[in-house]
Amino acid sequence: MRRYFRFVPYAAGIVVILALPRVTYPVLALDLLLWGLFAVSVDLLLGFAGLLSFGHAAFWGLGGYTAAITAKAFALPFPVAALAGAFAAAALAVPFGYLAIRRRGIYFAMVTLAFAQMLFYVTNEWRDLTGGENGVQGVPRTLLDLNVARSIDFYYAAVPLVLVGLALAYRIVHSPFGHVLVAIRDNEARAQSLGYPTWRYKLVVFMLSGGIAGLAGALFALGHGFASLELLHWTTSGTAVLMTILGGIGTLWGSLLGAAVVLLVRDALSSAPEASGVITGAIFVVIVLAFRRGLWPTAGLAARRLRTLAERRSAPPDAAAGR
Repeated sequence: MRRYFRFVPYAAGIVVILALPRVTYPVLALDLLLWGLFAVSVDLLLGFAGLLSFGHAAFWGLGGYTAAITAKAFALPFPVAALAGAFAAAALAVPFGYLAIRRRGIYFAMVTLAFAQMLFYVTNEWRDLTGGENGVQGVPRTLLDLNVARSIDFYYAAVPLVLVGLALAYRIVHSPFGHVLVAIRDNEARAQSLGYPTWRYKLVVFMLSGGIAGLAGALFALGHGFASLELLHWTTSGTAVLMTILGGIGTLWGSLLGAAVVLLVRDALSSAPEASGVITGAIFVVIVLAFRRGLWPTAGLAARRLRTLAERRSAPPDAAAGR
């Protein structure tokens, strides 16, 4: 019976995802889901390979622009356009990663940031294709004969693709490949001495992370009906890294929680834009100081302590005395 209990958190997560647009408005629900997937892609690289990327907006933005352009130019169903965006981002991640993984630490982060800024500049200048500062507007979202023009309809139509992205990230982390990544993160020299080609592992995870980020960005552009330069801006990468840190580095699902905190705080303070920056910064500082390991690990530790306390209280007096 216990082996079935491990599926309870995943079933609860799916229930939350399905109920989300009923609790809040559908556009915010979609943003929570897609930014969460984007943050998961960052955590896949940062938390399990030890690679901090400040250029992931390149993959999020390229996925968005590719999906928007293909959907508008060829009238593709939105799942096909979204997958095209994911594959384009994964393809771009190969040369980016090949050059970036030659550096470590802050130098790796700076190289990824430089590549992302290059793509930002190219996108801004290639106005015939990207629209420049105006972006790609009026992006259709179609699904065969089904009408997914309403935000809530598109949300539920996009959920399967998001779940595929989350399942892929989970499978990567819990596979032998993911275990090698953790070994590389903890001690790359030792992993090399065991015969693992560490550069190849880092390049593959960089490509997979870029593809997942591209899928999230593609669905974001399709869901909002446009692709703009903001998708490629360096602050977008910074926001994703912030979400990952708040949720807990190396937890995967903590990134979803971090994304929810950032977006819900931003939404709550949207009526006071002049003070939102100060208040948001203060809230994040408090969270980082109070939950140094991140929200997800802290919540897990609290849950384990409560369960232990409940077991002690429910145990017979003799058993409690024996302990």
